[in-house]
Amino acid sequence: MKILKFGGTSVGSVENLNKVKEILISDQENKIVVCSAMSGVTDQLVRLVENIKFNDTEAITRNLNRLENKHIDVIDALIGDQETRNALKKGLSAIITEMFDVSSQEYSEIINSRIITYGETLLTYIFSGYLNFIGVANVLLDAKEFMYIDSVENPNIEKVQNKLEKVLENSIQSSIYITQGFVCRDSDGRISHLKRGGSDYTATIIGSALNASEIQIWTDINGLHNNDPRYVDETQPIAHLTYNEAAELAYFGAKILHPQTVSPVVDKNIPVLLKNTFDPEASGTIISNKTHKKGLKAISAKDGITAIKIKSNRMLMAHGYLRRIFEVFDNFQTSIDMITTSEIAISLTIDNTVNLDKIVNEIEKYAEITVEPDHSIICIVGESVINDKNSYKLFEILNYIPVRMVSYGGSNNNISILVDTKDKIPTLRFLNEKLFQMKEEVVV
Repeated sequence: MKILKFGGTSVGSVENLNKVKEILISDQENKIVVCSAMSGVTDQLVRLVENIKFNDTEAITRNLNRLENKHIDVIDALIGDQETRNALKKGLSAIITEMFDVSSQEYSEIINSRIITYGETLLTYIFSGYLNFIGVANVLLDAKEFMYIDSVENPNIEKVQNKLEKVLENSIQSSIYITQGFVCRDSDGRISHLKRGGSDYTATIIGSALNASEIQIWTDINGLHNNDPRYVDETQPIAHLTYNEAAELAYFGAKILHPQTVSPVVDKNIPVLLKNTFDPEASGTIISNKTHKKGLKAISAKDGITAIKIKSNRMLMAHGYLRRIFEVFDNFQTSIDMITTSEIAISLTIDNTVNLDKIVNEIEKYAEITVEPDHSIICIVGESVINDKNSYKLFEILNYIPVRMVSYGGSNNNISILVDTKDKIPTLRFLNEKLFQMKEEVVV
């Protein structure tokens, strides 16, 4: 069994859906196909949630009508037979009616999760119907029947496995199953989600649950590149990455992967392939436990970082001081990305500022605290990266860019630096030339 995941761009138009269809029929191995919502739909649903918060019934109606018309247009373009069109539109109308009912309820986090996960439901319903219409037999599975993960951070793979195996046993047997990414259920069985980009994570959770032969993540780029192609010219796809390298890159900003994508498959050694829907013959990137090359591999950047400096009025290393600091962040469920220490101060970074005011109020009771928003972590990744003969060149960035923090040692695969976000793009370009293009002189 293979697991194939297609992102929003891959399913974002009628033309692209036909490309996905060609990929699905190109081999006969059994597969589960995990689909995102059409590109732009989840953003529209987020706006709908805002309408619900303010009980703006006119805006709710307008948004849902727009959403229905968008998907009606897809049905009209895909399906040539009027009877099949009408049947699909009837089912679509039922889903939209259900969304109207949900939208009329008082806002809550549960309502938020129910609404923003409808995009995948709409797309998979139409795509499954289209495949059946053209003679590609498939079965549509409802992910809400088996994606009982309990916790996003530590998904209960065994629970998903038990429920999914029962669903498959009770369904019509097929070589192709279609299901939704992103949506899941929490430990109380309530509808939840895997955060933006979470369809990747869905695919690897399912892959782990079924001991899949491989997992393919199809997007709009030829694998994971050695730098961000949105900002840097002449980037190159990476043929092979280890699980650890991929996890570091995803966590520190590589947009092609959800940060937790590889975690469910590491222990089971299931390879993850990153492929391009629009160039299916391209090699892409293979993520596995095999090390094909050590040293520098890639650079990624994570935005939205807040730097915090905590200066003690007493000696920093006094017994229990660090524990006291970390307990504050733990109590307010705020993870720390980077940390450095000196004799009298700690510098650290966070990417979640929801409870920042509470954290500051607590720490101010026994230390001075300075908060600096709008930073980016630049992450240089590769197995045994510090041993690469060119790694020293990254520190030449100190001649051109004010670097706020440098971190190495927590992982042998990662050197991280913190810069002001306004300096992110110059930093990425400088490092790309110094580390990968090996030019003698670079001016920022």
